[in-house]
Amino acid sequence: MHNLDQIRENYSIARNHCAKRIVVCAGTGCIANGALKVFDQLKNTIAMKGLDVIVELHHEDHADHDVYISGSGCQGFCQVGPLVTIEPAGILYTHVKPTDAEEIVLQSILEDEVVERLLYHDPTDGTIYHGTHDIPFYAQQSRTALKECGLIDPENIHEYIAQGGYFAARDAFTKMNDTELCQLFMASGLRGRGGGGFSTGLKWDLTRKQINEKKYVVCNGDEGDPGAFMDRSILEGNPHSVVEGMLIAARAIGANEGYVYVRMEYPLACARIRTAIKTATEYGILGDNVFGSGSSFHIQVMEGAGAFVCGEETALLASIEGKRGMPNPKPPFPAESGLFGKPTVINNVETLAMVPIVLRKGVEAFRAVGTEKSPGTKTFALTGHVANTGLIEVPFGTTIRKIVFDIGGGVIDKNGKINNDAFKAVQIGGPSGGCLTREHLDIPLDFDSLTSIGAMVGSGGLVVMNDSTCMVKIAKYFMTFTQHESCGKCVPCREGTRQMLEMLEDITIGEATEETLNLLEETGHVVKLTSLCGLGKSAPSPVLSTLRYFRDEYEAHVKSKYCPTRSCKELTAITINPDLCKGCTLCKRSCPVGAITGDVKHHHTIDPTKCIKCGACIEVCKFKAIF
Repeated sequence: MHNLDQIRENYSIARNHCAKRIVVCAGTGCIANGALKVFDQLKNTIAMKGLDVIVELHHEDHADHDVYISGSGCQGFCQVGPLVTIEPAGILYTHVKPTDAEEIVLQSILEDEVVERLLYHDPTDGTIYHGTHDIPFYAQQSRTALKECGLIDPENIHEYIAQGGYFAARDAFTKMNDTELCQLFMASGLRGRGGGGFSTGLKWDLTRKQINEKKYVVCNGDEGDPGAFMDRSILEGNPHSVVEGMLIAARAIGANEGYVYVRMEYPLACARIRTAIKTATEYGILGDNVFGSGSSFHIQVMEGAGAFVCGEETALLASIEGKRGMPNPKPPFPAESGLFGKPTVINNVETLAMVPIVLRKGVEAFRAVGTEKSPGTKTFALTGHVANTGLIEVPFGTTIRKIVFDIGGGVIDKNGKINNDAFKAVQIGGPSGGCLTREHLDIPLDFDSLTSIGAMVGSGGLVVMNDSTCMVKIAKYFMTFTQHESCGKCVPCREGTRQMLEMLEDITIGEATEETLNLLEETGHVVKLTSLCGLGKSAPSPVLSTLRYFRDEYEAHVKSKYCPTRSCKELTAITINPDLCKGCTLCKRSCPVGAITGDVKHHHTIDPTKCIKCGACIEVCKFKAIF
C-alpha cells in the first residue's frame, strides 16, 4: 500500500520543478475537433525549441523541467474547443488549431506573453477574457464534481492524490464504521443525481441493514438521454473520483465487489475508468485489505450495449447478469435483492463523484450550497439554441434565467443572432422530462420545485429552444426515441407509446382531429400510471408537458391544419416572394409535379393544390425567394 501523504507531498515538489504547464482538453468533444493533433504539435514544437518537455509527471520525479504538458477531461466550454490552458498564468486559449502551436510556444512559453487572438471574445460585445476566472461561462458556475475534470490528467493517479484524492476513502475505512457513514450521508442530504433524487444515505442504510455475506456496489454509467453527457465527462475527466465514491459506498454497506456499468458508445470513458481501476489496484487502494482495514473491494467494468432501458436499475442488473436488459417489478428493491440476488447499492456516476467531496467538506459545508431539500450542486449539459453550449455545474436552486441568459450567453434566434426575446422553452430531463416555458424562468431548479410543475431534474440534460421550434415535433422526437427504446415487457409502455407516436404523427401531417388531442392526453396519463418501470412512467412527460403549455400550437395543427413555426412540411404551404423572385426558372424545372408556373424573368407562382411540399424548389432557389 502506497503512502498517500508521501505521494501528495512528493508530487507537490515535482510539480514545483516544472516551470510551466500546458493542459490540452482531451474530452470527447475537443478530441473530435482535433485536440490530440494540437497536443502532438505543441509537444513537438516545444522539443524543437530546445526546451525540456515532459508528458507524464510522477511524484518521484524531482528533476527540473521547462514544460509539463498533459491532457485533461472535458473542460466544459465545448462551444469554443479545442481548449488549451497555460499555467501558472491561468490563460485559456479557444478554438486552437495545430497551426497555432508555434505561436503559443513562442509567446506564452518563451516570452510570457498572450496570444490575444486565441483568447475568448464575447460574441455580444467583443470583450476579451483571459481565463476561467473571468469568462462569464465559468465565473458564474460552482464547479464541484467537475472541478478537477479540466485540470488534472485523468490517467495520472498522482495528480488525483495531490488534490486530496483517496484521503476521504482512507478515513472511511480507518476512522469510521458503516453506521457512522450512513448517518453522515443521510444528514448531508445528498440525493441521487441520476434522476430519481432518492436519499443516498438512506439507500445505503437500507442495504447496510441486510444480513448477507455478499453485497455489491454498482455504478450506473448508462447515460442514454439525447443531449446528455455529464456522466461521460466525469468518467473521462476524473475517473478516480468515481472509484473513490464506490470505495466509500462499499465501506458503508459492507460490500466487497463492485461493477461500473458504462455504455459501449463511450469508448474513452470505458478506457479511462479501466485505467483508474487498474492503477488504484496496483497502488493497493483497491483489492484485498483496503487501507489495512481487513476489508476487500474489487471493481469490474461492464460495457452495456446501448439500451436506454438499462438506465433503469433492475434492467441494468439483469444486463450485468447476462440477461436481456428488462426491468423487474419492485419490491424487492435492489437493497434487499439486487445483483445475483444479493443486496446491492446502485448510484449513478455523478452521485458517486460527489461522495468523497461530501466526506472531505463535511455536512455543514456541503449543505451550505444549494437548497434545504436539494443541497449541493448539479451538472447540466446545456445544448440547443443557446450561445454557449457545454457542460456546466450550478447550485441547486439556480434559475433557468441565470443558466440560459447569463451562463449560456443568451438565446440564438432563427437568424443566428443572440436575442433573448426568441426564448420559447427548455426541455429538461431528456425523454423522461418536460418542458419549461418563459413563465418558469425564475423557478429554482431543484428536485421538488420541478416535480411540482410536472418536470424533473432527470440526469441533467437542458435543451434550449427558440421560437422557431415546433413543440409538436419536439414531443414527437422524444416519443420516437422512447418508443424505439421500450423493452416491450409491459403492455402500457410497449403499446401505449406506439399509439401516442402514431397520434403525434397524425397531428404533424394534418390527419388528426380534436378528439385526437384528448385521446393523446388520456393515453399519456394511462402510460404514466400503469407502466412497469420508471422509464415507462416518465415516457409521456414531454408530450403531456407540451400539451399543457403549448396546447394552442397543437390546436393550430389540428384545427387549422397549420404549423405556426412552418416546421411540419405537410402543414406548411410553400410560397414564392414576388419581390425576391428573378424568374430564373430553376424552381420550375426542379418541381417533380409541375406545381410551379411562370415565364422567364417574371416572378413564378406555386399551385397549392398540386404542391407536394417536397422542398426541391427551396433547395435550388439562389435568391431565397421560396419559403
